Amino acid sequence: MNELLNRDAVDLAAMIARREISAAELMEATLARIDEVNPKLNAIVSQVDGDTAMDMARAADKGPVKGPMHGLPLAIKDLADAKGLPTNMGSPVYKDAGPAPKDDIMVARMRGAGALIIGKTNTPEFGLGSHTYNPVWGATRNAWDPLRSAGGSSGGAAVALTTGMMPIADGSDMMGSLRNPAGWANIYGYRPSWGLVPSEPEGDAFLHQLSTAGPMGRSPADVAMTLTVQAGHDPRQPHGRDLPDIEHLNADLKGKRIGWLGDWGGGLPMDAGILDTCESALKIFDDLGCTVEKVAPPFQLELLWDSWITLRSWSIAASCAALFLDERTRDLLKPEAQWETERGLKLSAMDVHRASVIRSRWFEAAAKLFDSYDVLVLPTAQVWPFPVEWTWPKEIAGITMDTYHRWMEVVVPAGLIGLPCLAVPAGFGAAGLPIGLQLIGRRGSDVALLQMGQGWHEAAPWAHLRPEVT
Repeated sequence: MNELLNRDAVDLAAMIARREISAAELMEATLARIDEVNPKLNAIVSQVDGDTAMDMARAADKGPVKGPMHGLPLAIKDLADAKGLPTNMGSPVYKDAGPAPKDDIMVARMRGAGALIIGKTNTPEFGLGSHTYNPVWGATRNAWDPLRSAGGSSGGAAVALTTGMMPIADGSDMMGSLRNPAGWANIYGYRPSWGLVPSEPEGDAFLHQLSTAGPMGRSPADVAMTLTVQAGHDPRQPHGRDLPDIEHLNADLKGKRIGWLGDWGGGLPMDAGILDTCESALKIFDDLGCTVEKVAPPFQLELLWDSWITLRSWSIAASCAALFLDERTRDLLKPEAQWETERGLKLSAMDVHRASVIRSRWFEAAAKLFDSYDVLVLPTAQVWPFPVEWTWPKEIAGITMDTYHRWMEVVVPAGLIGLPCLAVPAGFGAAGLPIGLQLIGRRGSDVALLQMGQGWHEAAPWAHLRPEVT
């Protein structure tokens, strides 16, 4: 692999800005890497042709530096619109979609900062499920073991990043979609405080607060750089917030208190080795001068799950109801999408209210936890990467999973109440497969959380490892 592709995105952008390398040089290396690796892993879809990509790079070299992403190749997760590229969402309904007429807000911000958008990254159908496969593009394979799942729903983005096919990536996260694939790729995925990265000003802008867009990177510095471009209040939407200035990521972490939630007092079944690997990784915090304490279950897990699946099904039904109710498209939806939508359509207003009351109670309980701890920690997944031909794990440690997403229950505590959460590499298990840790902060603590990630990155010896794709 070309040496350039091992560098952080912030370094590459700075080198392009100083004319030490050209955007064309980076693009040429990127396209060669995609040609070499993508046929084996299927991470990037809807790619523009090579001549067009090189023309974009040459134009960037001739023009002024637009921003912190100037000259960096980028493929957008295939749930967002990027002008000139189709948005298939992994769905047969949109298999023959034409080029999008405009960029979504986040895409426009990254393009405006100089990113060169050359394709899309693969995702499960409508982003449903933490396993990236769909009938339009097929499955994305884990770069550490191509016989295994890459996670999801930002699985294509994670694989493109860890293999050097992209220097930066975007993604979205409702139920771990920026965290689970990052953990299974040995990179960083960031779910920002809800409202920090705006969605599209379409439909309801008040009620649904589960999903958010955000960045992925091979380092916290790359995550922070991408977040500064993506973030910022959109005046057309009511719940937005702005990102405080990130003057520097290096910070003294001595004295920080870390709350380890583990398997939530046995409530979250885990594959053998997950907790051992994560607890071993937590020793990094000792090296940084932090204090790690085990935390007893702070809230009834079954209540969190009940609230989550109610609010999630309600949100998905709001998005997919028209397709589900139309006989011409219903059978094109995968079974999980049909089940989720049908479930959501049956909910009453009081069902949603009761779920939101539980959510409110958990937010209050979490706020009290943060009076004692700076960061709460959970694994990024309850299982190791599973066989790519599976639809989803049907059991964990002998316990049957009663829904297609129950195996990812570990990501619910942060996502349900919109807390910022950084997935960091936690090392490798006995089979050589990676897992990550979720570092969860108080709402609005994004800068402090990224500083925690920077300290981790510098101290964790496995955080810089990349897979050898053969």
